Amino acid sequence: MPVPQHFLSNAPLGIRVVVRYRIEAGLTDALGELVGKSDGECTIRTRRSDVVIALPLVVAAKEVPPAPPPRIPRATVS
Repeated sequence: MPVPQHFLSNAPLGIRVVVRYRIEAGLTDALGELVGKSDGECTIRTRRSDVVIALPLVVAAKEVPPAPPPRIPRATVS
């Protein structure tokens, strides 16, 4: 099994990852929490939705640090 697929298969659920995978138009990334995995796919919870990725389409994957805390809105000057 190639390294990115091996990493995702063995990674614990709940870690934050970035996964680069093939789509019809080329490549795209999913950044978020690893929330599911099976023999042939993994599920990444991004800010927008859960993304289910077939492992054979994965070209790169790694753990990334936790997301930074939200910024405090700047005060507007009236």
